[in-house]
Amino acid sequence: MTEVLALCDRLFPAGHDIAADAGDPRLVRGTGISAPGRVAVIGTRDGAAIGVDLALALAAEVLRVVENHPQRPILMLVDTQGQQLSRRDELLGNAGYLAHLAHCFELARARGHLLLSLVYGEAVSGGFLSLGMIADRCYALADAQIRVMALPAMARITRIAIDDLQALCRTSAIFGPGVDNYQRLGAIDEVWDADLAAHLARALQLPAGGDARARLGAARGGRIHAGPVIAAMLSAP
Repeated sequence: MTEVLALCDRLFPAGHDIAADAGDPRLVRGTGISAPGRVAVIGTRDGAAIGVDLALALAAEVLRVVENHPQRPILMLVDTQGQQLSRRDELLGNAGYLAHLAHCFELARARGHLLLSLVYGEAVSGGFLSLGMIADRCYALADAQIRVMALPAMARITRIAIDDLQALCRTSAIFGPGVDNYQRLGAIDEVWDADLAAHLARALQLPAGGDARARLGAARGGRIHAGPVIAAMLSAP
């Protein structure tokens, strides 16, 4: 928890009450004071794997904020190794619980809550999708670790030699893990360093709405076909 508190001290030098949840210490929650106003904080720590129990706890916290603090911005602090890989969670339909969590964030957005996420640890696969990429804008610290799948696992599944995958990573952000590649893809809006409170204050004052990832990916040269394909589909009769 020390790492999370140090991060929150930098994000909210004016004060915060962010702490680990008593019921599930992998869940962190609370309120921080930023220059534009109060911010609800919901997230995970210690590379938490998100299974059915943690997904429900996170979703309940989102709904609590929606009910008790209308239109308060929500900052997701992301440190997750992805979905919980256990027989129990898979048999219970963990994908559905992750979808429920994403739906709760979408409800918050529809009710006027600005959604921001900050990857400060790990961000992997399905855990990152439902707690992170669901945000209006996703940010990351420079030393964060972001990936959908480790290259050795990708090599086993695709049957592409790992040396070839590593070569592809050098020329295509789509194949590569890491903050830089995800920023090139447009999935990470901006990398934060130094004055985190100032970065957060600026992000809170940007207008909500719209998914700029395809546009950013094209402008940064990491995802050049998504924008034109989306435009062609939207303009089709």
